[in-house]
Amino acid sequence: MDFFNSALGKNITFVRPEYFIISGFIGIPNINYYYVFLFFVYIVSVLGNTAVMAIIYLDHRLRTPKYIVVFNLAFVDLCGSSALVPKVLDIFLFNHQYIPYADCLAFLFFCYTSLSMQVLNLVALSYDRLIAIIYPLHYQVKVTHRFMLSLIACFWVFVITVILIAVGLLTRLSFCKSVVINSYFCDHGQMYRLACNDYKPTDDFSWFLIVVILWLPLTFILFSYSCIGYALSKVATVHERVKAFKTCTAHLSLVIIYFIPILVTFTMDSKISPNARILNLSLTSVFPPMLNPIIYVLQTQEIKESMKKILKFRKKSQITVKREIMQ
Repeated sequence: MDFFNSALGKNITFVRPEYFIISGFIGIPNINYYYVFLFFVYIVSVLGNTAVMAIIYLDHRLRTPKYIVVFNLAFVDLCGSSALVPKVLDIFLFNHQYIPYADCLAFLFFCYTSLSMQVLNLVALSYDRLIAIIYPLHYQVKVTHRFMLSLIACFWVFVITVILIAVGLLTRLSFCKSVVINSYFCDHGQMYRLACNDYKPTDDFSWFLIVVILWLPLTFILFSYSCIGYALSKVATVHERVKAFKTCTAHLSLVIIYFIPILVTFTMDSKISPNARILNLSLTSVFPPMLNPIIYVLQTQEIKESMKKILKFRKKSQITVKREIMQ
């Protein structure tokens, strides 16, 4: 009953502060240069992800189930970067470290929704590669536009629901002591540990989120590539194996970029300093959205060909316009 009352706030008066204070890095000179660096990373991320979405939208050949997920990943990266980086720059470059209570919860919701959807997009892409390599003859039947759109929609509904629950549980906590969040944004883990009442329901739900949004997706991705590796080992020629594996390199690169820093942070959380933790998590939040479009442009033949086609068409259009003007 205590657990239930703590979670739902039955007969309990909650102490909610007017604001939280985001501490950021502590004791590092000239740290503003790092935030300027984040600004340039953000600009590259916005341009890159916008370009990928535009290419997929303009080229009808890319309107396949796989590129539905790639489009959604670019959209999530764009939204996530836009939710996080401008606010971080406002907090630390313009000394607005006091964030109203409600604004902090909203900031948390949008950041965690984007980060969670990034992971689930990687799951969708790993499923796409799994079916394409193991069941190539059935790919068109098993991975349809309707199936992929339904999968992405389910992921969105699931993520929004669980993050809303996490935010709702935070509203059932009293903050009667410190309001200083030792992070670079409204970090869920750092926030609920500031509570002066029982935060066990929030802590339990936090671990649930880690399992379903981090460990289960990673397990599925590793299982998928184990199956892919086994299937490729049965392929007769080395050339065909390499050709099939090349279709996975872009996705594998994204998985490595996203998961390794997070796993290092969670594994060594008690051993690393707060500044190192903030640095690692901030880079993990901003680098994948910047690198994802670059990786897909460089490692995906369809997108490279589409870019060449669009640029060639634009060049021809400019030449035609110039000729018309000269005449």
